[in-house]
Amino acid sequence: MPQYFGKLPTTDQPWTKIGQVEAWKQYDRTIIFDCDSSKFSIAVLAPNLLRVRLAPQGEFTERPSWAVTRDDSEWAPIPFDVNDTDTSVQIKTESIHIYIDKSTSRITCFDLDGRPFATDATTNMGWRLGAVAGWKCIETDEHFYGFGERTGLLDKRSEVKTNWTTDALDYGSLTDEMYHAIPFFIALRPHVAYGIFFNTTFWSQFDIGAEQPGVWKMETRGGELDYYIIYGPKPAQILDTYTQLTGKMPLPPKWSIGYHQCRWSYESEEVVRTLAQEFRNRRIPCDVIHLDIDYMQGFRVFTWSPARFSNPEKLINDLKQNGFKTVTIIDPGVKYEPEADYHVFDEGIKNDYFVRQADGRLFHGYVWPDKSVFPDFLRADVQKWWGDLHKSLTDIGIAGIWNDMNEPAINDRPFGDGGVHIWFPLDAPQGKENNTTHAEVHNLYGLNMAKASAEGLIKHRKSERSFVLTRSGFAGVQRYSSVWMGDNQSQWEHLEMSLPMLCNMGLSGVAFVGCDIGGFAGNATAELFARWMQVGMLYPLMRAHSAMSTARHEPWVFGERVENICREYINLRYQLIPFFYTLFWQAATTGAPLIRPLVYEYPNDPKTYTLSDQVLLGSDLMAAPIYRPGVEHRAVYLPSGTWYDWWTGEKYVDGATHILAHAPLEKMPLYARAGAVIPMQQVTQYIDEHPLNELQLLIFPGNSEYTLYEDDGNSFEYQKDIYSTTKISVSTEAEQVIVKIAPRQGKWKPIRRRIIVKVQGLGEQSFEDEGKENLLRFTETRFPHH
Repeated sequence: MPQYFGKLPTTDQPWTKIGQVEAWKQYDRTIIFDCDSSKFSIAVLAPNLLRVRLAPQGEFTERPSWAVTRDDSEWAPIPFDVNDTDTSVQIKTESIHIYIDKSTSRITCFDLDGRPFATDATTNMGWRLGAVAGWKCIETDEHFYGFGERTGLLDKRSEVKTNWTTDALDYGSLTDEMYHAIPFFIALRPHVAYGIFFNTTFWSQFDIGAEQPGVWKMETRGGELDYYIIYGPKPAQILDTYTQLTGKMPLPPKWSIGYHQCRWSYESEEVVRTLAQEFRNRRIPCDVIHLDIDYMQGFRVFTWSPARFSNPEKLINDLKQNGFKTVTIIDPGVKYEPEADYHVFDEGIKNDYFVRQADGRLFHGYVWPDKSVFPDFLRADVQKWWGDLHKSLTDIGIAGIWNDMNEPAINDRPFGDGGVHIWFPLDAPQGKENNTTHAEVHNLYGLNMAKASAEGLIKHRKSERSFVLTRSGFAGVQRYSSVWMGDNQSQWEHLEMSLPMLCNMGLSGVAFVGCDIGGFAGNATAELFARWMQVGMLYPLMRAHSAMSTARHEPWVFGERVENICREYINLRYQLIPFFYTLFWQAATTGAPLIRPLVYEYPNDPKTYTLSDQVLLGSDLMAAPIYRPGVEHRAVYLPSGTWYDWWTGEKYVDGATHILAHAPLEKMPLYARAGAVIPMQQVTQYIDEHPLNELQLLIFPGNSEYTLYEDDGNSFEYQKDIYSTTKISVSTEAEQVIVKIAPRQGKWKPIRRRIIVKVQGLGEQSFEDEGKENLLRFTETRFPHH
C-alpha cells in the first residue's frame, strides 16, 4: 500500500465545465452545438454509432493522415430525425434516441425500450491546462470489458486503466500500462450494452468508478475530447461496428493456426535442425519455428550471423522441405554504426529516416545492439523503406515476421549496465505533419511498425499470405498483425490470467492473440506445462516460448507422461483446424473473437459477468481449464441449454447450473453445446502435409445452423471471392436427428474427398463430397444423460 505520511498536500487544478447550449446547427450528418467559446458536436454515422467531440476553444482539429478510424464521410448516409424543443435537442435513429439538455449540454442515450446508457454525469465534459475529460454514469449492475491488453480478471469495474504503450517486463495482476494501448471498452448489463472508443492517441486514462463510485471518466492529454458511442445491445453487434470503424483483420495463412515453437534463443543452425527433427521423430505436429535475436550478426536487424547461421537460405529451404515455416524477429532499434558498411544504418542516415530530437540532434538509446537509432514509422516513406528491407528475408524463404521491442523499449545505457527505461523525448517531432510530437503518437509506434512489416511482406511475398506478430500496438492493430501478451512468467497465476487477458483483447477487436505457453520467464513444472499446453490449444495463436537462462520448454523435456499430453492436445488442435479456420473467417468478416468469455454469448445471464476461468471457442465449444497445481476437480458453470461432455458424450439437459468436473492431469474439461457442428480433419504433422481427402462433421444433437468456410488457405484469391461456404442445419424431430447439408456455395472447390458425418451417440454416415445437397437422418435410441 502507498504511504501518504510526510507527503506535501496538493490541490488539483479545477476543471472548466462546458456551459449551456446557446445555438446549434446541422451540417449533413453532424450537429454542432455552440456553448459560449466552446463547441461540441454529435455526428450520426450509423443507426447504432455516434461520434461526440468537444473543442474547448471552439476549433475542431483536422483529421491527421495517420488516423486509425474511418473518416466520417466514409459511412453510408442514414436517415435520422432531429427535434428542437425549449429544453432539449433530440436525435432519433432506428436503433437509439439521444437527448441533449440545453441548460447543461448533458447527453443521454436511450434504447428503443427507454433504457438509458452512456449517460453524461452531472459534470459531463470539461478541460483544464493540458487535459480534457468526459464523465458518464455507471448504471446499476453494469460491468466493463475490453480495454485492450490488461492483466487481472475479466470485469474492470472500479479500476483505473491507462493507455500508454510500455515494455511491461515482469508484469503482474496489478500492472496498469501494458505493451498495447487500445482505448476501447464494452459496458454491459442485462439487455443493454454499449461500446466506447476514445479517439485519442495521446496519453489517456479511463477511471471506471475508482475515484467517484457511480461515475466513469475518460481523460486525455490531447486538446480535444473525441469519442464514439456504439450501441449493441449485444457484444457481437458492438464489435462488428467497432471493427468497421478501426478495420477488420485479414485471413491469416492456414499454417499460422498450427503450433509454433520458439525460444530465446535457438542459437545456431545445428540447434534449429535438431529441434525440427525432434518434432518429426516424436510425431508432435508443428508448423512454425521462430528465430529470436541470436540469428543476427551482433543483433543488427536484417543480418545473419556468419558463424552460427552460415547458410540461412539452405536452412530455411531444408526446414520447408520438412514442413516448417520460419519466422524471424525484427526490432526497431538500428545499430548506430557509421562507416561500417551496415546498409540499414547507412540508408537511414542518408535519407534522414530516424527520429530526431526537437533541436535536430539524432535521438539514440540502447537496446540489444547497444547504441541504436530508431525509424520514424509515422512517415509513409519510412514505412515503405522498412517494408522493402524485408525483401532480403522473404527472398530466402522467411514466411513471417515477429516485431518485438516496439513500444518502443529503450534503455538510457547499455543493457548490461542496468539503467532505466526511456522513450523518445515527448517533444521529438514525428511524421511530416506540422507540430506532431512523440507525445501525440507514442502509442502508434508499434502499430506503424507492424503496418510497415505487413505491407512489406504483402509486396515481397506477392501471392502468399504472410504472418506478422507484434508485441505492441494500438486500436486497429488487427488489420496488420497478430499479437501476443508479452513477457509472461512460468507461474500458475499467469496461466489463469491468460484467459481473461485474451478474452479482453478479443473484446477489443483483436482476435488473433496468444500467450507464451509454459511462460516466458522462469521454469515451468511438468504439471504447469501440461496444463498450459491444454489451455494453449484454445489460444488463437498457439506458441510456446521461453527465455534465455530458463530450462528448455519443448513438449518432450518434462518426461513421457507430459509429452503424451502435449501430443494429444496439439493433435486435437490440428484436428480442429477446419473449425478454427472458420472462426478466423468469422473474425475477418464480423470482428467476432475466436476465444470468448461466456458473457459474449450470454449477455443477459448475470452469472457470466465475472466468469473468467471458462471460455468459449466460437459459440459452441466451451473449456473449463485447470489452473492450479494438484487440482483434479473443478466447478463448471453450464449456461442455459443442453451441453455434452466432449470426452464422454455425457449429456447435461438442464443448463444454467453448476457441475463438478473430474479433470485428472490428462484431461481438460471440454463441452459442446447441443446442435454444435464441429468440422474436423485427420491429424497431420503440419498443415499442408498432404491434401485432405476426408472431412469429418462431428455433430451434437440439437437444433442449429452452421456455416463452414473454406479456401486454399494460403493465397489472396479469397479476396477475389475464390472461396466456398457450406451451410449445415441440424434439427431434432421425434426420435430423429436430421442433418441437412446445403449445396456448396462459391468458386473454390476442394479436392475429391469423403464427408463423414458423426452424430454424438448415434453413429456415423459418409458420402462422396460433390458439393450437392445431402439429407442425413440419424435415429435416436437413448442418450447417456446426467
